[in-house]
Formats: sequence, C-alpha cells, structure tokens
Amino acid sequence: MSEFYENPLNNRYASEEILRIFSSDFKFSTWRKLWTALAEAEQELGLNITDEQIEEMRSKINDIDYDLAAAYEKKLRHDVMAHVHAYGDQCPTARPIIHLGATSAYVGDNTDVIQYTEGLRHIRKLLINLIAQLSQFAMEYKDMPALGFTHFQPAQLTTVGKRAGLWIQDLMSDLEDLDYVLSTVKLRGAKGTTGTQASFMDLFDNDSAKVAQLDHKVAEKMGYDSCYDLTGQTYPRKFDSRVINVLSGIAQTLCKFATDIRLLQHLKEIEEPFEKSQIGSSAMAYKRNPMRSERICSLARYVIADAVNPAFTAATQWFERTLDDSANKRISIPEAFLATDAILTIAINVTEGLVVYDKVIESRIMSELPFMATENIIMEGVKHGGDRQDLHEKIRVLSMQAGENVKVRGLKNNLLELIIEDGSFGITEDDISRIMNPELYIGRAPQQVEEYITNVVNPMLDANKELLTIGQVDLKV
Repeated sequence: MSEFYENPLNNRYASEEILRIFSSDFKFSTWRKLWTALAEAEQELGLNITDEQIEEMRSKINDIDYDLAAAYEKKLRHDVMAHVHAYGDQCPTARPIIHLGATSAYVGDNTDVIQYTEGLRHIRKLLINLIAQLSQFAMEYKDMPALGFTHFQPAQLTTVGKRAGLWIQDLMSDLEDLDYVLSTVKLRGAKGTTGTQASFMDLFDNDSAKVAQLDHKVAEKMGYDSCYDLTGQTYPRKFDSRVINVLSGIAQTLCKFATDIRLLQHLKEIEEPFEKSQIGSSAMAYKRNPMRSERICSLARYVIADAVNPAFTAATQWFERTLDDSANKRISIPEAFLATDAILTIAINVTEGLVVYDKVIESRIMSELPFMATENIIMEGVKHGGDRQDLHEKIRVLSMQAGENVKVRGLKNNLLELIIEDGSFGITEDDISRIMNPELYIGRAPQQVEEYITNVVNPMLDANKELLTIGQVDLKV
C-alpha cells in the first residue's frame, strides 16, 4: 500500500485496457509518433529532413526517458518542451528538426483526440457485449409474466424479458450516439499557434498548397481521414463535451438498469450474482446486498456529474485559446472514461449471472391480479346474464373489502372468493381459474421482445461479431 493517495479508479475499478489508453506510455509515445509523422510529411513536401533523422526518431518512439523529461520540465516549466528536449537528447541527429513549425497543441491536442477515439472504441466493445448478454436474457424470459410497476405501485403485467428489452433499447440508443461521435472524429492537424498555419507557410515559402497537404499527410500517417478545417490554438472544445455526453448517456442508462435490479432484489424477484463466500454485511450475516448494482449507480453518478466539466470548458474558452481547460481536462476526461469502463464491466458481470426467482414473481402476480382481472370478470358475469353497471358497482365494493383485508388486517387478497360467494356474477372456480391466467394480461410483450431483438439488435450484433467476447468478467473487487 502506498503512503500517498491513490485514485480508486486506477487500483479498484477500471480495467487494464482503459488504463493503458490513458497511460503515460500511450500519451508520450503518441507525441513521438506525431513528431515523427510531422517530420516525414515535411520531408515529403520538400523540407531538408534526412532519412537518417526520421529513422532515428522512429527508433526512440517507445524508449522514453521519463527522468530526463521530468528534469527538463522542472527547469523549463513546460511539459511539451521538456519532452522535445528529452527526445532530442535521445535523437541528436534529429534534434534540430523535432517539433519543426509546430506548437504544443500539435502533440497535445492530436494525442487527446487519439486517446479519446481509442477510449470510445474500447467503450463501444464493452457496450456491444453488454447488449449481447442482455439480449440472451431478454429472449430467455420474454414469455415470463411479471408484475409491472408505475410509480413503484402495482400496474398491468409485463414480462421479465420485456423489462430487459427496455434496458437494451436505451443501450442501443447510447451505441447510436457513440457511433455518431466516432464518425465525426477529426485530428487537429498541423495548424500552428493560433490555427492559421503561419509558421508552416514560412517554412514552405508561402506555398499554400503544400501547407494544406501537410494536414492531410499527418492525418493519414496517424490513421485518420481528416483534420478540422478551422481551429484556434486548440481543436474545438465542443468535441470534448460531445465525447463525455456519450459517456454520461451510458451512465444514465446503467444507473437506471442497476436501480431496477436493486428494487427487484428487494422484492426477491431477481438477484445479482452472489458469490459463495461473499459477505453482505459485517453485522447482519443473512444479508445479500446488491453491491455490484449499487457500485454501478455510484460510479454512474460520478460520470453524469463529470459531464459538466467539458461543457464549462467549451463555454468559457477565450478567443483562440485559454489554458484553464488544461488542468481540468487532465482529470475530468480520463476519469470519465475509467468510470464508464468500470460500470460497463460490472454490468456485464451482473447480467451474466442474474438469478430469477419465478415462484416469487408468480406469487406477486397472483396477489395483485384479482384487482387487474376485474374488467374480465365483469364481462364474464355479463355473459352469464348480469347487468354490467350493477356488476361494476358490486365488484367495486368487493374490491374495497378485499383491499381492506390485505392492508388493514394483513390477510391475503380474497377478492375472488368474495366474487364467487356473492353469486351475482354466476361464475365458477373453473371460470375464475381461466380468467386468472397471467398470460392473458401480458399483451404483445413476448412478440415485442422477439421482434426487437431479431430485427434491430441481432443485425447490429452480427455486424460486430468480431467484438463479441462474452464470458466471465473478472472484477478487481
């Protein structure tokens, strides 16, 4: 254990892959890749840069002397120039042309875009696997009736699978948002200090065509299709806000999902996985707390609140750039990715081990269904010669009596017995048994689920089958 503060997202929640994407090695090796790409593009466009210099830069991309860079930063008080000098010391032949014509935002902003893009691709993979996992659950339980709730009060029946279908539909909406943002990603490119490319115009003797090509060449070498047409010193900070809004949307969906699981676990209808030696409470040994779902809600709340940070940054940038975004970005955006990675990983773990207690679900249905079946009972009574209005009043009175038995006296719901005993309805226990079939009250829920999974979800999963890696997910804690 360290004697200093350690971020729980690093050592407790986030996966190794997302930590790698936002690691120092990924960041600073990408800086060096960008400097190498710039030198290659400048050489191709006619600047006096040798193959030897470029090869030297390539050879040291992943050989970063962090102690040397830290010593330079302590002296220079500038992180980018510290790494320029450290890179130059390792590449003495290339030293004169490293960072040629560029400003700090060239490596800083382009690397940010690359990190966020890789982060979104990783989140996308987790999201698709969660959708696949939930789709299996939804199809397995599409026909199982369950008591629906509005305002957390008993409502008409739904099915266990239909409820899962609603979670999936929200996740599919999040995937659409994520894919849209990914489809619009652009690098900042090589734009110079205020985005005018003036320094590069000087390097290329005011050859505007070559300077325009420089942007395209750098983007291509880094694996991107294009750069922003216009920038200030930085790429538009609206991009950061859009990225975190996607993560916030996923957090909103999973918070709702996890809250539903917590409520269902309270009702003893569905439980999240509970390991053999897991302890629910240090004092109450019998407890089975929904700790994974609670953790999802807790971390999701953090991501949702964190979305305010890039929104404020985008709103308060002055003209071509201010530096008050820098410290905030270093914290808020990586941590949003780490927390979203964690909640998706936990959600996959929860959904692959959900326990459904069908007898409890059935018992709860049967305790409420007599009230919901009253219209059907009235219609059956009319078939036996009764007057609809008279039967409506009788069943209203009997329902109040049965409700009082349940809520005041703590007895079971005896509405059906009261109806049979009354005699006005002319119906038998066999009639009641037929009317009380829960499957009569779930509408098209099974068909809705099957049609949605078959027509909407499965084509998406088929198109992304190379990303499907459903299996046991190891949680850190």
